[in-house]
Amino acid sequence: MKVDRDPSRSEEVIREAAQLIVNGGVVAFPTETFYGLAALATDYQAIDKLYQLKKRPAQKSLSILISDPAELDGWTETIPNQALSLVARFWPGPLTLVFAAAPHLPTNLTADTGKIGVRISSHPVAQALVREVGTPITATSANRSKSPNCRSADEVITQLGSDLEAILDAGLTPGGKVSTIADVTTRPPKILRIGAITAQEVLSCWEMGS
Repeated sequence: MKVDRDPSRSEEVIREAAQLIVNGGVVAFPTETFYGLAALATDYQAIDKLYQLKKRPAQKSLSILISDPAELDGWTETIPNQALSLVARFWPGPLTLVFAAAPHLPTNLTADTGKIGVRISSHPVAQALVREVGTPITATSANRSKSPNCRSADEVITQLGSDLEAILDAGLTPGGKVSTIADVTTRPPKILRIGAITAQEVLSCWEMGS
């Protein structure tokens, strides 16, 4: 496992981490809330490895990070117009939107739910990593299932040890509330988890986009 704490090597480190992900590895990276785990969202085996690493129940799907709203078309079946209002207001940021998934997505990514959670992170390292990989990456938290979320690389190491290919150490993340999750396959959207963005903010923006 590689942990890089030298900010002067930031671009090179991002390239190296992206290559590890493309090659099927799992890499921890910072987000605007806590550290997350990145695996290639098109790689069934890498996703399976991530589940085993986290000890995550197979029936719990994973969300993904994209780099631009234009990528939604390739990963979702339908995009409600009101959802675009949520995208315009809250992305990049801590709002995960759950869409009907495109049929080609790995079944272990969606846990056979037919749905996929998507967001764009506002953290510059997360954004740079997704761009460098060139395709969406997983966005699940960097911790064992049911264990505390991690704000630092050292906390990630304590929980996951050498099971990771690399950790992008950007110091402490802000922590606080996790991302809010809203299922936009229903009208109005169903709030699956309340976090940094309130249910009222989501629903009000949805209504304005109607």
